[in-house]
Amino acid sequence: MKQNNNTSCLQFTRPIIIAVLTLMFIVIVLCTCQVEAKSSHMSKHHGHKHQYAPAPAPHYGDLPAESSMFNVLSFGAKGDGVSDDSKACVGIFSLLAFSAAWKAACQVPSATLVIPQGLKFLVKPISFKGPCMPNLVLQIDGIVQAPPKVGSWKKSSLFQWLNFKWVQNFTVQGTGTVDGQGSKWWSLSQMLPYNVQSTSKHVLGMKPTALRFYSSCNVSVRGISIVNSPLCHLKFDNSRGIKISNIAISSPKDSPNTDGIHLQNSQHVEIEHSNIGCGDDCISVQTGCSDVYIHHINCGPGHGISLGGLGKDKSVACVSNIIVDNLSLENTLYGVRIKTWQGGVGSVKNVSFSNVQVSNVKVPMMIDQYYCDKKFCKNQTGGIAISRVKFNQFVGTYAAQPLHIACSQDVPCTNVDLVDIQLKPLPGLGGSREALCYNSYGKAVAPLVPASIDDCLRSDGGSRIARSHDVVCQ
Repeated sequence: MKQNNNTSCLQFTRPIIIAVLTLMFIVIVLCTCQVEAKSSHMSKHHGHKHQYAPAPAPHYGDLPAESSMFNVLSFGAKGDGVSDDSKACVGIFSLLAFSAAWKAACQVPSATLVIPQGLKFLVKPISFKGPCMPNLVLQIDGIVQAPPKVGSWKKSSLFQWLNFKWVQNFTVQGTGTVDGQGSKWWSLSQMLPYNVQSTSKHVLGMKPTALRFYSSCNVSVRGISIVNSPLCHLKFDNSRGIKISNIAISSPKDSPNTDGIHLQNSQHVEIEHSNIGCGDDCISVQTGCSDVYIHHINCGPGHGISLGGLGKDKSVACVSNIIVDNLSLENTLYGVRIKTWQGGVGSVKNVSFSNVQVSNVKVPMMIDQYYCDKKFCKNQTGGIAISRVKFNQFVGTYAAQPLHIACSQDVPCTNVDLVDIQLKPLPGLGGSREALCYNSYGKAVAPLVPASIDDCLRSDGGSRIARSHDVVCQ
C-alpha cells in the first residue's frame, strides 16, 4: 500500500518542531538565569544577609513607578569588556540592554540611569531618543567602550557612536570614561577608500563621533572623561542651553580631526573648567552659534580654540557673541583663531579673547580669511565680514609668529582691538618674529610686545564700512 506523503512529512517534521521548541525554552531560561545570577552577585556584594536567595527575574521597562534608579546590569548588561552589552541575551530573544534601560528610565521623572563603576561595557552604536520625563540623569561611573574593530561597524552607524536626540533637561555626569577606541580609525585616514563590514562600496572619510547631541535643550555634561574618539569627542548640533563643566578629553596629538568639543547651530552654551588635549581643535565653534561662553580651559596638545572654518563652498555662516576667557594653552598649533574660507557669506562679530596664557604655541593669535585645508585653493572675491574682535591680555611664548591677521581684500576686518599683549619667542628662534596684519582695521593699546604689534593694524578705517553680507545674519 502506498504511503501518504502528508503523513510522511508530518512524521519527519515532528521531531524538528519538538527540538526547536526545546531550544527556545532553553534560551529563555539561560537569559533569565544570567540576569538572575548577576542580580544575586550584586546583592552579595552589597551585604545582604540572604545572599543565596534567588532574585526575581527582571521586567524590562516595567519597573515600579516609585523606583528612580535604573542600573544597566538589571537589564542584562555584563560589564566584562568582551560581551556585547548592547544586548541582554543572544539569538532571536536578544534585547538591547542599554536601550531597554534608557526607555525604562525615560518614563520616570528625575530618574537616574546608572553605568556602574569597576566594569567595562562594550557598546555598539546606539541612539538614545527623547523626549523623556524631566531631569533624567545618565550616571557614567564605569567604562563605556566602542567596538575596537572598524569592520564591525555598519555603514549606517559611521556618523556617531553614542547619539542623543531630542532630549531636554538632561544630565550626563559621573567619574567614568567614554572610550571611542579610535586608533585603528586614525590609521585608516591615510588608506582611504576603505571597506566597512560586508559592503562592497567604499566609504570615504566617514568616522564616528563619540558623543553627539542633536536638537536638544538644557543639557549638562560634567565630570566624565572622553578619550580616543575616532572623530569629534563631544558634539552638539541644533541645541540650546548647554553646560559643559569639569570634563577631560584626551587623544594623541597626531589623531586626525579629533576635535575635543564641536558646536554647530547651537546657542546659549557654557564650557568651563575642563582639560582638553587632542589632534585638532580643542574647541571648535561653527556656523549658527551665538552666546557662547568658554572659560578656564586647559588646552594641549591640539590646534587651540577656533571659530570656523566658516563659509566653505560660498556657504552662509553666522557667528556672534562669543566670549573666551582664562585659557592656558601649551604645545598647540594655534592659540585662538578665526578662520574663514574665501567666497563665504555672512558675519563673525562681537568676539572677545582675554586672559590667555600660552607656552610653546606656534601662533597665539590669528584671523585668517584665506583658510584652506588643502595644498591649493582657488582665490575668490568676497568673504565673511569679521568685526568687533578683541584680543586682550595675552602672555607667554610663541614658536613661529605672535600675531597673524590676514583679511579679505574685498571685506576687511574692522574694529579689531589688541590690548596688553606680551609675547616672547621661544629661546633659540633667533629673535622676535614679526606680527602680520593685512587689510585689518582697529586699535592697539600698550603694553605691546613684540613692538611690531603696535604698528600692525590700520587706524584709518574707523568710518569705512566693509562691503559684506552681514544682513543675512540678522
